[in-house]
Amino acid sequence: MQINGFVWDDAVSEVVKRVDRHPFVTTVAVLLFAECALLTAATVYLIVELIVATPLSFASAIALLILTAIAAVWLGFIAVNVLRGRAWTRGAAIVWQVLQGAVAIGCFQGVLAQPEIGWWLLIPALVVMVLLFTPPVVAAISRRDG
Repeated sequence: MQINGFVWDDAVSEVVKRVDRHPFVTTVAVLLFAECALLTAATVYLIVELIVATPLSFASAIALLILTAIAAVWLGFIAVNVLRGRAWTRGAAIVWQVLQGAVAIGCFQGVLAQPEIGWWLLIPALVVMVLLFTPPVVAAISRRDG
């Protein structure tokens, strides 16, 4: 496909064709992109902390940094493919929301409890979980790869 002398690949054309998405699908994608952005910010924060402060366990700090970076990339990949209507993204998004909910519940407990952070993690996770089971989202995210 050519537009104004530029050649678009199939992936861009595919996303452009789906501009008639249901608002629930767009909301799911926006929330997943927001979660990805926050994970990216957390990754940058962990890099800065690793440089500035001396961790008690260097190996644990590196492992946490790597896991956070992988999660950010994976969540961005899920969000892009939600817009493309891939069927596998629903399961992947559900798994991430369950993990995020578990972290949120952990924020409400213990000596160092941070309920404010817990609410900021739990509310989007619940919204995405509910939206993933609505008929418009199920219908939109039903295309099988192949």
